[in-house]
Amino acid sequence: ELKSSVFDDCKKEEEWKIILLDDYTTKLLSLCCKMTDLLAEGITVVENVYKNREPVPHMKAIYFITPTKKSVDGLIDDFITRSSSRYKAAYVYFTDFCPDNLFNKIKSSCAKSIRTCKEINISFFPYESQVFTLNVPDAFYRCYSPTLEKTKDKDPVMQVMAEQIVTLCATLDENPGVRYKSGPSDKASKLAQLVEKNLENYYKTDEKSQIKAKTHSQLIIIDRGFDPVSTVLHELTFQAMAYDLLPIENDTYKQGAAGKEREAILEEDDELWVKIRHKHIADVIEEIPKLLKEVSSKRKATEGKLSISALSQLMKKMPHYRKEISRQVVHLNLAEDCMSKFKSNIEGLCKTEQDLALGTDAEGQKVKDSMRVLLPVLLNKSHESYDKIRAILLYIFSTNGTTQENLDKLIQNVQIESDSDMIRNWKYLDVPVISSSAAQQYKHPRRDRSSEETFQLSRWTPVIKDVMEDAIENKLDSKDWPYCSQCPPTWNGSGAVSARQKPKARYQDERKSSARLIIFVIGGITYSEMRSAYEVSQAYKSCEVVIGSTHILTPKGLLDEVKSLSKPKDVVCIKDD
Repeated sequence: ELKSSVFDDCKKEEEWKIILLDDYTTKLLSLCCKMTDLLAEGITVVENVYKNREPVPHMKAIYFITPTKKSVDGLIDDFITRSSSRYKAAYVYFTDFCPDNLFNKIKSSCAKSIRTCKEINISFFPYESQVFTLNVPDAFYRCYSPTLEKTKDKDPVMQVMAEQIVTLCATLDENPGVRYKSGPSDKASKLAQLVEKNLENYYKTDEKSQIKAKTHSQLIIIDRGFDPVSTVLHELTFQAMAYDLLPIENDTYKQGAAGKEREAILEEDDELWVKIRHKHIADVIEEIPKLLKEVSSKRKATEGKLSISALSQLMKKMPHYRKEISRQVVHLNLAEDCMSKFKSNIEGLCKTEQDLALGTDAEGQKVKDSMRVLLPVLLNKSHESYDKIRAILLYIFSTNGTTQENLDKLIQNVQIESDSDMIRNWKYLDVPVISSSAAQQYKHPRRDRSSEETFQLSRWTPVIKDVMEDAIENKLDSKDWPYCSQCPPTWNGSGAVSARQKPKARYQDERKSSARLIIFVIGGITYSEMRSAYEVSQAYKSCEVVIGSTHILTPKGLLDEVKSLSKPKDVVCIKDD
């Protein structure tokens, strides 16, 4: 997408260029490409548009920036006087619609130096091949904090989210039917209506696009409170487990002793990571040593016959082997780190968590007294308070809330008074913490997975996986999942379409083979929910599932965010641009 809209556009003149980025586009480009890709596109230097830079007057510059005052000022500053321009000319690409006031400012101050000025609509982050996040700092707080209820801060954040979701649809060439989960809060319906309105406007005014009508895709918007269980449960699939238990920051895993740390980035380019990240830890621990053996035996085989040609072959392959082995070693270390944490503490929690989450034990017997399941975890001195809080939350979610008295007692006995808001503040996500007759929480009807092979400590399936499968099979009830728009006929669950046509054709044949299901969750998605998108796409070849959210959650990070909901805004939020 970026290649065709930015690089191919200005590659016509065969000369090297400089590219200038701001904070957002730096992050965006780093997710999409590497420095070597940029070199291949004829770009030699990457600079930050905010910073003071050395002039290179004989070179042309590409400005790939967001249409904000700060970035535009950086551009204008480079060409403020013709005689002392920093670069020979500017090719400007905005990630988004550029407001008139900024555009006029550019026009009046440096129009002569600008060869191209275009808007390419992209204001989300592609996190993985089927996962995206938005560029909304403090989104969780802005969506859920009661301190913002009284201010007008909630609506702008919804509008920003809607605009960014539309740029995702545009990048995918989709104009989907928009649905939402109707529920205790109106967030999903509000956002869905904004998205629908913005989609309509976008496709009305976009000259490039041939798409005017709805495409064969659905966009479903869900609010985080819809499945609180998946956010606090200990997951034992590789990626989810690693991000939960190990201090991985910015997708970077540090291995080795302090001072001698080696960093490894967990990314899409790493084929081994992509292959194993959704597997259960037990399978990963088995698989990597096998792979290591395989590579070293390949190496040995080539070393056996030492002719000159074999040697040169070996020399050529060495870097490849070395890279392969070092990646395998990284993942083996990562898996072993996960296992040592699991063995020391987590294993004991998992059975309790699964029983509370599912309401049945591994033998399928109904859990009669949740409190009896919970107590051993609370009494265990070796569990840290985060883990106890996660268990208490699962208890509360399983019973649809508890009594005020019971909650106070739990908090006191576990001595988590200072963190009690990690539990109490779930009410702002419309998840009942204190049970009342009014708080009848909607529970999505669960699919029967009793025939599926699972590990005893991983029996729970994220609710969103059921929703994805139900959506693809047209089983979502339109009372609970209303459409904001005219539903494209092939997604019409009533069967009315096919009844009028020939005898009921299989709905999957009826749909384009390239139908997409886009799921957006307000307030964060978990790694297990991301995994579900890949699993469902694998199982239903006719439909690709893309999942996105304001951000990606880890259980501890989420608990901290929930706790901060009751704090004042200036303590939590970074200053607005």
